[in-house]
Amino acid sequence: MPPALSPAHRRVNFTASIISHDHGAQVEALLAQLAALGEPCLARVIVTFNMPEPASAHRLRARGWPFELLIVDNPAPLGFATNHNRAFALDGRTDGGQPLFAVLNPDLRCRANPFPALVAELASDARAGAVYPTQVDVHGHRQDHERLRPTPLRLLRRHLLGQRIEVAAGQSPEWVNAAFLLLRRPAFAALGGFDEAYHMYCEDVDFCLRLQLAGWRLRRADGAIVEHQAQRTSHRHPRYLLWHAQSLVRLWRSPAWRAWGVAEEHTRAGAADRADLP
Repeated sequence: MPPALSPAHRRVNFTASIISHDHGAQVEALLAQLAALGEPCLARVIVTFNMPEPASAHRLRARGWPFELLIVDNPAPLGFATNHNRAFALDGRTDGGQPLFAVLNPDLRCRANPFPALVAELASDARAGAVYPTQVDVHGHRQDHERLRPTPLRLLRRHLLGQRIEVAAGQSPEWVNAAFLLLRRPAFAALGGFDEAYHMYCEDVDFCLRLQLAGWRLRRADGAIVEHQAQRTSHRHPRYLLWHAQSLVRLWRSPAWRAWGVAEEHTRAGAADRADLP
């Protein structure tokens, strides 16, 4: 188990991984914001162009940055999980890897620097394997990024009845979307990263379940807030909807899903036994 980050050691360097799939303009804007934050712990940013974007890649290479910038040009598109896993491996090959690894969507905007609060949250709990900020939309409204497992019943309630808020006040989420995660390198490495069998969608659900089943904790840093545009592409394009459905079936058949269900049953049985005690 890695040691807790003491207050004296909270300035821990990290690498950020960003994937662009024809999101060059968003990536450029996000990198400009990250540079403007003046965050000294951001040591490296790895940008993966998942399809040819030579103009954006050229502009990024031509500009000076306060962090090391590595650009990967994929010869053919790869999935979300594979791209971030390869960025993590590239970070490790470069200098052994930074202690922390951030997964960032290109459609994020930072209203203020979220990283001090995120690193402090990791420092407060040696078993925190992943921390995340609160996500809001462009109007400042809290998004539904904290969720419970997507069972068929919950999906029906969500899409047919519009019940988008699943986690009640004081309740812990079972997973969060991977638009913004700050991860301990040992935790991500021990789990083998994201499961690359998920081409798109549900790799974040699977990862969060496996993370917690392995004894790590998933924690929100209350002082960190980011804006996320949340495209929800699967709601508009049949191909993405098909990928989403395929990923859900894979998730429901996964060992992590079954193990979480067993753990839930044990928890409920234990609670019932305690309730029966005189």
